[in-house]
Amino acid sequence: MWSLKGAKRAIIVAGCLAAVYTQLTTSPATIEYIRSIGANEFHIGILGALPTLMLFMQFVAAVAVNHLAYRRRLWFWTALTHRLMLLPTALGPWLIPGLPGDVWVWTLLITTAANQSLLHFSSPLWLSWMGDYLPHKGLSTYWGHRQLWMQIAAAISLCAAAFLILKSGLSIEVGYAVMTCMGTLCGVADLLLFQKVVEPPVQKVPSPRLRDVFAEPFRNREFRRYIGFMCFWNFAAMTGAPFIVLYLLTEVGMDLFHVLLLSTLSWVGGAMFSRTLGRWADSHGSQPVLVMCVALKSTAMLSLLFVPHSPSIAFWILAPFFMLDAVLNAGILIANNGFMIKNSPTENRAMYIAATQAVAGMVGGFTSIFAGLLLKTIAGLKWEIAGWTLGHFQVMFLASIALRWMAWGLTRYVHEPQARHTWDVVQELVSEMLDRLDVRSGSAELETVDVETDVVDVGAVASSSRSAVRAPKHIRKIGRSARTFKSSRE
Repeated sequence: MWSLKGAKRAIIVAGCLAAVYTQLTTSPATIEYIRSIGANEFHIGILGALPTLMLFMQFVAAVAVNHLAYRRRLWFWTALTHRLMLLPTALGPWLIPGLPGDVWVWTLLITTAANQSLLHFSSPLWLSWMGDYLPHKGLSTYWGHRQLWMQIAAAISLCAAAFLILKSGLSIEVGYAVMTCMGTLCGVADLLLFQKVVEPPVQKVPSPRLRDVFAEPFRNREFRRYIGFMCFWNFAAMTGAPFIVLYLLTEVGMDLFHVLLLSTLSWVGGAMFSRTLGRWADSHGSQPVLVMCVALKSTAMLSLLFVPHSPSIAFWILAPFFMLDAVLNAGILIANNGFMIKNSPTENRAMYIAATQAVAGMVGGFTSIFAGLLLKTIAGLKWEIAGWTLGHFQVMFLASIALRWMAWGLTRYVHEPQARHTWDVVQELVSEMLDRLDVRSGSAELETVDVETDVVDVGAVASSSRSAVRAPKHIRKIGRSARTFKSSRE
């Protein structure tokens, strides 16, 4: 078995392989493929709903954990089946030619449902294993470091997929099959790396009755509030998120290559700040990171409302917004994982994880299906408001934006022991940023004086360096109050 240090590295490498699997099997190419065989908005709504709708399987896994001594074997075989499940969809049209497109549309939906069911059954097994094995001190920093490399791997895989579609000349049907097969290989390799990771024995609840095991997370007041918030957040996000790729392909007119490239850039953006977000979550708590990320999560959706229907211009406008959106997604993921693991007891951790992810996920899944039905119903309708023409996509995006702003207001009900207040964290971060600007400007001026003269008045240089970059008065007050708060805590 690996040492803890070696196991941590293996878990990061496995995460990268899992990211490649996920991106190659659920990329925008999947939506383009299912459209090419006859899918409509309703089918795409179902496809977008399945990853969250099937989260109820986490409850099944959480109950099963309390009847196991170890999780590894059940997790491995379930996850392996999950990784292989999409191969029939990718290879079926070549093995059984001549079937109508509707058959393959529903085959893709059914195999995706089975794939996601097994994924969500194995997820609490793995997360509870990691929660018992990895030290909790510095855990969010480690998740951030892992997320960094996963996002780099996701970006590389999507970039390779984009150039495969562009340069190979393959049809979308062949391209989808190639991507799925390559992703499956990486997904299986991911699982094999865990064969040498130590697994602590399961800490079972004292009375493993189904009713008690299931109800425990909901009896915990703070955890119940968190579950409620995540339910509303998934409702808000899934009102518009499943239809972004469809909007870019059909309304904006962007080709698949540029949609994949846009996704690649977004992952690069997320990778740039994942470690920083992990450090913030460890230093200040998961709750303030969650609040800050939710507060900005409407930016990408807002950019879609104003982007012109010109593919080349739209690409460059959306790129920075999608990069920021990936940063916010990483922050929410890191904060969520940290909150679940650190605020759940060892004995029933799998059920706490399942209660958080499954209930909220099912809310998001049903939202995606009903939103897809609504989108199909109002397709073709136009509304004129103050000279601005709104189509069916814009209506869904506006609804999602309004709900996301409401979710930001609901973050006040998320409480985490020992977490700092979000406003205090923001003040401290602004203060640190201003201090860095002062130091950099002082260093630059010192170098300039050094070049111009051999004799330097150190006092004058220090004085001028402090006044070289002056923030607005109200920002300086924020910085001073943050430093005062920090010193008082110390």
